[in-house]
Amino acid sequence: MAEPQTQEAPLTAFSVAEGETQSIAVSADGAKIEAMVRSGFDVYVKPKPKPKPAPVAASSSGGGGGGGGSAAPPRYSGGGSKQDWMTAAGIAQSDWGYVDYIVSRESGWNPNATNPSSGACGLVQALPCSKVPGNGYNPVDNLRWGNGYATGRYGSWAAAYDFWTRNHWW
Repeated sequence: MAEPQTQEAPLTAFSVAEGETQSIAVSADGAKIEAMVRSGFDVYVKPKPKPKPAPVAASSSGGGGGGGGSAAPPRYSGGGSKQDWMTAAGIAQSDWGYVDYIVSRESGWNPNATNPSSGACGLVQALPCSKVPGNGYNPVDNLRWGNGYATGRYGSWAAAYDFWTRNHWW
């Protein structure tokens, strides 16, 4: 018959320290000093210093509001149609219906749309706006970034559309 296995107690910092303690008897001028028995120990952790905020250059332009004290990218004032923008952004025409559905609900095809609470910007509501190479309010730059986001995160515009219809965000 096999002998029953004994189950060891889990190792903790306290149990390891307790097993490695030393007992020392010290005498001074013939007087014996007894070791002090402790039931625990204290740990002191030095907190990490908080980083100092970097100074932000003042914006000389009076346009656009953005959050966080940083200068907002310039607003879009050019023309064009959504078809022109999607073509210039390199979005396949077979995906235009999915893009139209999502962008219509995210920004209403307003290149200057900004979410006041999150700071998301542009047609696809990129968050943060600074993720968009170029200008987040430029519809072609915004759609080009959104194309990479849709295919990178969801695999395709169709899958992004499916996610949007289930969750009402993407």
